Amino acid sequence: MQRTLIALSLTLSLAACAAKVAPATAGFDQLSAQIWQQEQLLSDRSATRLPDMSPEALEKKQQKRLHLLKQLQQVDQNSLNEQQAINYQILVYELQDAIDEYRFGAHYMPLTSESGFHSSLGFMASGTEFSSVKSYQDYLTKLASVPRYMQQQTDWMRKGMDKGFTQPKAVLTGYEQSIQAYISETPEQSIFYRPFKKKPQFIADADWTSFEQQAKALIAQQINPAYQQFYDFFVGTYRPSARDEIGANALPQGEAFYQNRLEHYTTLKMTPQQVHQLGLQEVARIKAEMQQVIDQVGFKGSFADFIEFLRTDPQFYAKTATDLLKEASFIAKKADAELPKLFKTLPRQPYGVAPVPAEIAPKYTSGRYSGRGRADSAGFYWVNTYALNRRPLYELEALTLHEAVPGHHLQIALAAEMTDQPDYRRNFYTSAFGEGWGLYSEFLGLEMGFYQDPYSNFGRLTYEMWRACRLVVDTGMHTMGWSRQQALDYLGSHTALSMHNVTTEIDRYISWPAQALSYKLGEITIKKLRNQAEQQLGDKFNVRDFHEAVLKNGSVPLSQLELQVTQYIEQAGKA
Repeated sequence: MQRTLIALSLTLSLAACAAKVAPATAGFDQLSAQIWQQEQLLSDRSATRLPDMSPEALEKKQQKRLHLLKQLQQVDQNSLNEQQAINYQILVYELQDAIDEYRFGAHYMPLTSESGFHSSLGFMASGTEFSSVKSYQDYLTKLASVPRYMQQQTDWMRKGMDKGFTQPKAVLTGYEQSIQAYISETPEQSIFYRPFKKKPQFIADADWTSFEQQAKALIAQQINPAYQQFYDFFVGTYRPSARDEIGANALPQGEAFYQNRLEHYTTLKMTPQQVHQLGLQEVARIKAEMQQVIDQVGFKGSFADFIEFLRTDPQFYAKTATDLLKEASFIAKKADAELPKLFKTLPRQPYGVAPVPAEIAPKYTSGRYSGRGRADSAGFYWVNTYALNRRPLYELEALTLHEAVPGHHLQIALAAEMTDQPDYRRNFYTSAFGEGWGLYSEFLGLEMGFYQDPYSNFGRLTYEMWRACRLVVDTGMHTMGWSRQQALDYLGSHTALSMHNVTTEIDRYISWPAQALSYKLGEITIKKLRNQAEQQLGDKFNVRDFHEAVLKNGSVPLSQLELQVTQYIEQAGKA
């Protein structure tokens, strides 16, 4: 620990020196590398222990991040080249987010309706590369830090109860199942024991037996009791004391917190009222297109009747989990074949299709991309196979295009393969760009030959409507006094999402303020930029070149994206 502090002090001193030469490009590269190195230390990502969440540790991290941000703000931005300017934006964005989250008390609520610190621990095994004896030893050491880490998080939740920082009671129904899922009847059944299911050849038999015994003892004597303790606290203390109000404006500094999160997730300067009004306009536009599809299939009845038909008719639902996964895989493979028509550069990393892990599936969304971020592993498109009667097939094309290709996998894998950029750049992700691209990718399905079936096209529209409704219900609940039921009714009556999905989605928006705004606002920005390019370039417009301009620098704030596309238009116009 002492050596770490000495190294950190030395790095801070070097960074201070580097700040003085920051106007030179070489100086900025040195400074940015040092700041990222320090941020990695502050993030406390260790192979042998979980982060220190004590009050003293978090306060020290806050002060150090404030110091790093001040150093960055002293940089003469006019001296930076294009790539350095992007790096600067990203470093400031990352540091400011961590500073703001601490300032607004995010550490008092280390969970959302979908997941929490306890479920994040479940990815320890899958996120570890077991390639040596030491990697197994480190994993066991890290397992031993689970009880301390969980107790520190629980302590923050207790303090949050005293200060008015809790998740709303309404979103916590059934949440205890996500805790109980990690309490195994035997150590061998624990998710934390999975690395010891199969012995690798490079470990001696005696060492392997020792590792197995250590893992079993840790799980039985420390990890299971820690989860049981957290379960008892959640059921007996936390949930009964959770707040009744659902809006972020009920939290301390609630209005400022929501505005801060809105600007963070969207990278735009908008007010909740502006977002709400834009959402209402989008809802009206999409509703008219949905009615055209209803007329096309000759359905006799109201819009609500058609939605009920889609939600209840067995023809729209897979009979088995395997059937659903196979259909998703078929759509994904079909999308692969269309990519060269729209993109000049494709990623080398493959992706697979897999079910959402069973321990989180009941409260989880319909699908999500899970990028591994490792050279020896593929990305994965997760499909939720829990409650098949709530996973309509008519939404599957839009979901697959969003989560796999040309959506998240394509964009994230391309960014990770920018080998000429620093790690923080390649791994950077902002919702406004990433989720905006995902929703734009659903729209691209029209150009890729998808949505030939009118019900699937209605599924695309209901997904777009879903994201438009987010602008209305998220701002409504967090700033305008909307009730949870009002939001449920609004989303349920405007989309063909199953009511199970409607409920999990609304609870997600309640527990994760403003994040859901990023999808539609990002997509609107990308579509606006494409329209500008098409109008200004006319016959010179090439969709492959446009997509290259959008994706070439990875995930970026929307202001930077606008600069990239403006440059593309200028260069293409001169060609």
